[in-house]
Amino acid sequence: MSIGEFIISNFNDFISYTGFANTELGNVIMICVGALFVWLAIKKDFEPLLLVPIGLGIILGNIPFKGDAGLEIGLYEDNSVLNIFYQGVRQGWYPPLVFLGIGAMTDFSALIANPKLILIGAAAQFGIFGAYMIALMLGFEPNQAAGIAIIGGADGPTAIFLSSKLSPNLMGAIAVCAYSYMALVPVIQPVVMRLLTTKNERLIKMKPGRKVSKTEKILFPIIGLLLTTFIVPSGLPLLGMLFFGNLLKESGKTDRLAKTASSSLNNIVVVLLGLTVGCSTQASEFLTLNTIKIFAIGALAFIIATASGVIFVKLMNLFLSKDNKINPLIGNAGVSAVPMAARISNNLGLEYDRHNFLLMHAMGPNVAGVIGSAVAAGTLLGFLTN
Repeated sequence: MSIGEFIISNFNDFISYTGFANTELGNVIMICVGALFVWLAIKKDFEPLLLVPIGLGIILGNIPFKGDAGLEIGLYEDNSVLNIFYQGVRQGWYPPLVFLGIGAMTDFSALIANPKLILIGAAAQFGIFGAYMIALMLGFEPNQAAGIAIIGGADGPTAIFLSSKLSPNLMGAIAVCAYSYMALVPVIQPVVMRLLTTKNERLIKMKPGRKVSKTEKILFPIIGLLLTTFIVPSGLPLLGMLFFGNLLKESGKTDRLAKTASSSLNNIVVVLLGLTVGCSTQASEFLTLNTIKIFAIGALAFIIATASGVIFVKLMNLFLSKDNKINPLIGNAGVSAVPMAARISNNLGLEYDRHNFLLMHAMGPNVAGVIGSAVAAGTLLGFLTN
C-alpha cells in the first residue's frame, strides 16, 4: 500500500468514527432537549442546580459515536468512565447520600411544633397512588407503574431509588421526568392552588408555632427512624440516612460531619447524579412511546398531589376552631420538593396579603412530604419485591 493510499484509508476510518458520520435524528432531538434544559436553568432560573447538570448530561449522552468500535466511552458500555459513575444510579447508591444531605440541612421544628401538619404531607402522597392506578390503566406492569408513580412525590432521589429496584429499564425517563417537573413546580402548583381556594381562604392567618426545645429536636430523628422503619423496613436506606443526617445537625456535637453531609458531599453527589441521569437519556433508549406516557402521568401525578394537599387542608378546617384554621395554600407543600413548594405557598400568600408570611407554616408539611414520599416508596417496594 502506498503512502497516499495509507493516508486516505486512515482518513476514511477517522471520518467513520466522527459524530457527523454517526448522527441520527434522535441524537439531534435529544441534544436540543438538553440545550433547552440548560436555557431554562440559566435564563429562566428554573432550579439551575438540577437542570444544568441534567441538561449538559443529556447533550453529553447523545453525542453520536461508532457503537461497535469498542471505544468504551458510552454510558451503557462496560468499563467506561460514565458507566462507572452510572452505577451509583443503577445500584441506588446516590439517593441515600442525597437524603443524608437533606437531613443534615433540614429543620423539622415546624413539624414538631404542629404535628397535625404531617397529615397534609401524607395526603399529598395521593399523587403517588393516583399515578400508580393511571399507569396500570395505561398498560404498564405493576413494577413499572410503581416506578412511574413515585414521580408524584416530587422527589428525584426517591424516584431514582425506587425505579432502580423495580423498573430499571425505565429509570432514565422516570428520573428526567421527576427532576423536570420538580423544576416546574413554580409553574404547575400556583394554577391548581388558585383553582381550589377562595380569596377568603387565601387570607387566613395562622398562629405562630410554639418554640421547640433542643431535646425535642434531638429525639425527633431517633423516634422518627424507629416509627417509620418499623412500619416500612424497605424504606430503610432513604429514611435511615435522612434521620441520620438530621441527628448530625441537631446533636450539637457533630457540626463538622453535618456541614460535610449538607455541603461538600451533597454537592458532589448531586453533580454525579444529575450528569449521569442526563447521560442515560440516549435517544435509542429514551425516545419511545413509553417516555411520552411517563411524562403525561408525571404531570397528572403532580396535579393530583397538589390538589390532594390543598383539599385535605380544606377538609381539616371543617373540624378546627376559627382561631386554629390552616391556610389551604400550604397544602401544596405536602409534596417533597423542599423548600420549593414551601416558597410557593409563601409567595402566593404574600400576593393576597403582604403581611401573611406562610413559609414557616408551609415547611411543616413540606418536610413531612420528604418523609411521606420515602415511606410510600418503601411501601411500594415492600409490596412488589418478590
